[in-house]
Amino acid sequence: MEIKNIKEFEKASKKLQKDTLKIALALLFLIGAALLALVFGQANSKGLLLIFAAVIGGYMAMNIGANDVSNNVGPAVGSKAISMGGAILIAGICEMLGAIIAGGEVVSTIKGRIVSPESINDAHVFINVMLASLLSGALWLHVATLIGAPVSTSHSVVGGIMGAGMAAAGMSAVNWHFLSGIVASWVVSPLMGALIAMFFLMLIKKTIAYKEDKKSAALKVVPYLVALMSLTFSWYLIVKVLKRLYALNFEIQLACGCILALLIFILFKRFVLKKAPQLENSHESINELFNIPLIFAAALLSFAHGANDVANAIGPLAAISQTLEDANSPMGNTLSSVPLWIMVVGAAGIALGLSLYGPKLIKTVGSEITELDKMQAFCIALSAVITVLLASQLGLPVSSTHIVVGAVFGVGFLRERLREQSRRRFARIRDNIVAAHFGEDLEEIEGFLERFDKANLKEKSLMLESLKKSKNTAIALELKKKEKKSLKKVYKEEVIKRSILKKIVTAWLVTVPVSALLGALLFAALGFIEKYF
Repeated sequence: MEIKNIKEFEKASKKLQKDTLKIALALLFLIGAALLALVFGQANSKGLLLIFAAVIGGYMAMNIGANDVSNNVGPAVGSKAISMGGAILIAGICEMLGAIIAGGEVVSTIKGRIVSPESINDAHVFINVMLASLLSGALWLHVATLIGAPVSTSHSVVGGIMGAGMAAAGMSAVNWHFLSGIVASWVVSPLMGALIAMFFLMLIKKTIAYKEDKKSAALKVVPYLVALMSLTFSWYLIVKVLKRLYALNFEIQLACGCILALLIFILFKRFVLKKAPQLENSHESINELFNIPLIFAAALLSFAHGANDVANAIGPLAAISQTLEDANSPMGNTLSSVPLWIMVVGAAGIALGLSLYGPKLIKTVGSEITELDKMQAFCIALSAVITVLLASQLGLPVSSTHIVVGAVFGVGFLRERLREQSRRRFARIRDNIVAAHFGEDLEEIEGFLERFDKANLKEKSLMLESLKKSKNTAIALELKKKEKKSLKKVYKEEVIKRSILKKIVTAWLVTVPVSALLGALLFAALGFIEKYF
């Protein structure tokens, strides 16, 4: 008993040391953000306010890294295409590169789409709105990460600005039309992600997994699937990232994507032909063909995420910085670029938050919602990028978090449905066994069924195969190939964890309201502090 207590104490002590180190590194980063603001910020007489804003922006960036980046690498880690450490390293580097290389252009003020630019004409009030919204979004993301719920960082910022804006200028200041699109995205994003992921999973099952010769089928089909992924990812990067650097029309975007997809198809075709002698005619062996595509998918999604979502951390900070620099442009309406030091705060904060606190949400997305193999993770990654592209073309405001998590749920529900169908086929087969032994000794039938029920899946298949060859089974027992294969899919546990589903959906629904409430309270608190202190 004493040894057990000592081991528990040592375990708790190591955890405490690890948590303390994480907090220390986070504090060092926030101090670094403050120093960058002090050295490179041009805030005139209000340097302390900019330093405070830089610290809050850095805190927000860390929370984005801890919560949002999990969607990019979670399926790849859950399917064991890449290790947790490898995923964090790749995602951290790509997030920083995306943020610094392609994330510096902010075409319009971050508040212009949520509250009316004319409603807040006072620079001081505007700064307080931005501070309150930034801190409220960061606090909600922190809470969501602690409870293991992946939520939309964009919606967190939207809610914070909405609440602070209403507290500053009333209900009329809010762009309710834009917010109605946000509400619609709660349904549209996960539903689109789920349906597209389910479509591709069924396509892979029909063309590869259900085939007798899986190896030959995979050698033919997988290169085309990878080429499709290459087309969508290259187009995605052009639409979401490169268009900020170069103006390309639709035809050029599509042509560039097709050329790259053709090149990838040729290279990957050679790769699978070279790997063919090492492959076996099994689901597990075919899964290995999806390793490299999943690693590249995680890297490219992280790059694009860094380029786009870094604005949630540094957009308000950049607006505050510009407002403090230029009193003649208090609302930040002409904001077109972000100072490099602010980009570094955002990029480094996302990478650090991912490395320190990201594993928890990566596990949630990758394995705790439902178990994933590489084929399923591939479908999720492909669904995510296709959904974003479709939404961009249709002008729908969708959340990448909702899309990926929706795709994970879609894959899980499809697998659950297929397994339920397998159980029903299994019940029919069992009835066929009884019918095939009609007229025989009752004890013999019961003995066979008892052995059949206790047998594992492989043994069940062998027993049914031998039974099929028996002269006594000719009357009623007809085992189709699909029914025999279905025996391998018979599981009794839930494929989708309902408790996690309820927690995540609840978190999605309350993200904007909770962030708005926090934004309003923090705006009021800032006003109170200024008035009395």
